[in-house]
Formats: sequence, structure tokens, C-alpha cells
Amino acid sequence: MEKEIDKPFLTIVIPAYNEERRLGTTLEAIAAYLSRQSYSASVLVVDDGSADRTVQVVKDFAAAHPELALSVLSTTHRGKGHAVKTGMLATTSTYRFLCDADLSMPIEELSKFLPPQRNHFDIAIGSREAPGAKRYGEPRHRHIMGRVFNLIVRLVAVRGLADTQCGFKCFHERAAEALFPLQQMDGWAFDVEILFLAQQRHFKIVEVPIDWYHVANSKISPIGDTFRMFRGALAVRWNGWKGLYR
Repeated sequence: MEKEIDKPFLTIVIPAYNEERRLGTTLEAIAAYLSRQSYSASVLVVDDGSADRTVQVVKDFAAAHPELALSVLSTTHRGKGHAVKTGMLATTSTYRFLCDADLSMPIEELSKFLPPQRNHFDIAIGSREAPGAKRYGEPRHRHIMGRVFNLIVRLVAVRGLADTQCGFKCFHERAAEALFPLQQMDGWAFDVEILFLAQQRHFKIVEVPIDWYHVANSKISPIGDTFRMFRGALAVRWNGWKGLYR
């Protein structure tokens, strides 16, 4: 795979909110992985108005690793969805990979989302439910919570996808540039919204089975976030009915 001079093949977009403790380890793993690849790549951390040293951690890491094309973009605190949208539209790369800051999926799995292993797609979404996927250390209540929400999503907004909420997704530029300008949701439900829009516009979505490891100190609230996600899924459908995405 030849490197492009003017246009990166890949940008890894990491939304981050108060991630000073976990981000350094994540960046170390990503930097080591990218150093072994033949394609051009960059890493963009989008800081969602953190109150801790998240931005400084990124700047310090970039200074210590000049070989890594790493940058940070700061926004006001509006939610993960807003941070993802900002990052996806701030890059010109051919492939734009959404990566959670906790790196619960080993970065080596990234190759499953890209050519030559994965071809002819618009959106490749990491799946913890697709055949061949493996979960490690996940509490039972978290798994049940995820399956209940996925059932709601499939009934209300997005058909046929077993895992819409996994934080690892790869967008070809044609999909990213068509979908993210239409995004309305700033919070957790942005995944549902983007996939809803993608299905409406007949983009090709593929599920990629991944190895996924539960990370302690998760920011997800089993009750509160389930309710918010449910409300968000209904809002996506309601927005569609009202024609807000046209």
C-alpha cells in the first residue's frame, strides 16, 4: 500500500473527555502500531471541553513522539457525538476511524477494518455480537443492558445490525462527508443517528467481529444511560419523520 503525500490514508479520531489517566497508554499503543504500517496515518484527539489535563497529555505525547502525526482539537463540552462529528469533518483522510479513548479493542484489530482485509464498504462497524467476536471480562449487567438497547434500536431506528454502540467504527470519506454534516445528536445516541442516516441513504455497512475487553472505571451509567439512549433512539426516528435530515 503506497503512502500518499498530500492526503493521509487513515486518521484515527479519538473523542476524549477527562481522559488524562487513560490517554497516554492508548496513544503509546497506537503509536507503536502505526509505526509498523506502510500507509500514511494521523491521530486526532478531539477534547470535549475536559476539566483535567487531557489536552496537555496529548501535547506532551506529541512533543515526545515527533514521528507520530498527532494533533489535538479542543471544543466546548457538548458530548461525545459532537466531538466525533468535529473530528470526522476536520480531516481529509480516505478512511476515518473512530476509536474510544479506553482502547477496549486492541489496536491490532484495526487491520480488520481496512483494505486489503476489508474492501468495498462505506462504513465498517466494530461488533461484539457478530460471529467470531469475543468479549472479555464484561459484567453480566452490562451485556444485558447492551442487548436490551440494541433491541430497542432495531425496533425503532436501525434495522439488522447486532451492535450499533461499539466505539470502533471506520468511515470511508464519501460516507463521512455525506453523513456527519447532517448529525443532530451531541450525546451517546449519535451512533444510532449516523447509522440511521446511512441506511436511509443506502450506504454499505458491514459489521466487523472484534475482540473486546471490558475496561474498569467506565463512564456508562446502566440505568441513566439506558434511558438516555432510548430517548435518543426515539428522537432519531422522530427527526426522520419530521424531515430534519433532508
